[in-house]
Amino acid sequence: MSLVTLLPFIVLIGAMFLMTRSAKKKQQAAAQMRNDMQPGTGVRTIGGMYATVKEIQDDTVLLEVAPGVHAIYAKNSIGAVLDDAEYNRIVHGDDEDLKVDGAVVPDDASSLTASETADADTEAADDAKIDLGKKAEGDADGSKDSEVKDAKADGEGDAK
Repeated sequence: MSLVTLLPFIVLIGAMFLMTRSAKKKQQAAAQMRNDMQPGTGVRTIGGMYATVKEIQDDTVLLEVAPGVHAIYAKNSIGAVLDDAEYNRIVHGDDEDLKVDGAVVPDDASSLTASETADADTEAADDAKIDLGKKAEGDADGSKDSEVKDAKADGEGDAK
């Protein structure tokens, strides 16, 4: 056998070795992160729930998911150990560390419109009312043709 026929197998084995090596490093880093947990630290589970660590056992962790509510999770279910500032920002909404450069966009559109008095708003709303009811048969605009079009729009016309 020549080296040319063995070359694809050597390349394949080398690629598999490199992929398993990087995956093993990621697993070791995740295990180290889980082992470095301390009671009182904030964590995110792989399901996306944020909680505080209360107790750590060999394979399990007691988490406080809400004040006075505790749950036991497997250590492998911890997706990330968060630092205190990030945990407080996410869970408690502490935005002290966030600095915004530029204009702040409001949550609603009320501040984007011109402010008017309440009386002017109600008068404008009364003037803007539109009659969405059907026209009576005696209306000047209503004719036999418009009634046939309305019937066809409802699916009643030309049905056999």
